[in-house]
Amino acid sequence: MAYEIRTYGDPVLKAQASAVTEINGKVARLVDDMFDTLYDSDSGIALAAPQIGVQKQIVVWDIDDEAKTIINPQIVESDGEWVYSEGCLSIPELYVDIIRPNHVLVRGLDLDGNEIEIEASELMGRMFQHEIDHLNGVLMFDRMTPEQRKLAMAEYRTLQETPAAPARRRRLRLT
Repeated sequence: MAYEIRTYGDPVLKAQASAVTEINGKVARLVDDMFDTLYDSDSGIALAAPQIGVQKQIVVWDIDDEAKTIINPQIVESDGEWVYSEGCLSIPELYVDIIRPNHVLVRGLDLDGNEIEIEASELMGRMFQHEIDHLNGVLMFDRMTPEQRKLAMAEYRTLQETPAAPARRRRLRLT
């Protein structure tokens, strides 16, 4: 069952998600529903549970047709720097150049409760940082410089006021 993706302004997106203390059938069903929601979005590569209103530390992603899940993820190491035009399903149609570390080491649990570590760079590394931000109540706007944020908020308001157009994607090149 697909959920509605919560968008900017919904208070659930600014709250800290709780750690998953027991991995059971309920968590497995939630993960399946998260994948349904992700695939229904048509443009996302990952989804954090708070984006569907569930305050649990769960992230699902599908990059290169490889669907994966991580529970209670934490970035334990990061290095490098990479600027990339980042978007968010909870802030639809807005893409902004954001600087983040290029390489990360993420630790968490798989759906069987086993500890896993994932080294990730570039798009996958950015995905982990973005989704873990969601688990901590941090949004893309919070990662912008004050100038970027001011311009991005104005652009976002304009996008929300304009009737939806097919394949409309706005990018702000603000570094």
